[in-house]
Amino acid sequence: MVNEAKAGNPMREIRVSKLVLNICVGESGDRLQKAAKVLEQLTGQQPVFGKARFTVRTFAIRRNEKISCSVTIRGEKAMQLLDAGLKVKEYELIRRNFSDSGNFGFGINEHIDLGIKYDPSTGIYGMDFYVVLERPGYRVARRRRIHSRVGVQHRITKEDAIKWFQTKFEGVVLNKAYGT
Repeated sequence: MVNEAKAGNPMREIRVSKLVLNICVGESGDRLQKAAKVLEQLTGQQPVFGKARFTVRTFAIRRNEKISCSVTIRGEKAMQLLDAGLKVKEYELIRRNFSDSGNFGFGINEHIDLGIKYDPSTGIYGMDFYVVLERPGYRVARRRRIHSRVGVQHRITKEDAIKWFQTKFEGVVLNKAYGT
């Protein structure tokens, strides 16, 4: 993978770029507003609403109808929420949770496991956590002037992300399928 000289380079350190929390309710209206309230309670940020891409009659959703809400968290708050989410999962992820681009995601079934007090009027919502990892220098791909690409050697691979997860959180990556 990486030789010893590269391992000590501070530009090779992996960090969390952002954490995206998503609650997909599947319908607009009161339940979606309550889900948005849960995300706002959890993060202190105003959530963004996602719309349906096309009409699905069996689920009774129409095109452009708001069906989900999400919020993007960066910095120290992202690390705190990620730690809380992984604590719910008992620091165990499946190998398939990690993407080839070095990001990973997982879901939890009940938001009250994160430490929010249960409110009967709100209900219980599950949510998806998606973590985007990066190295210093990834800005070259996003900047406006002298836009460039991140080199192949500098990109984060699936193995790099798994190794970072195991060292940072002392997590366990299982080699099993979803159903078992």
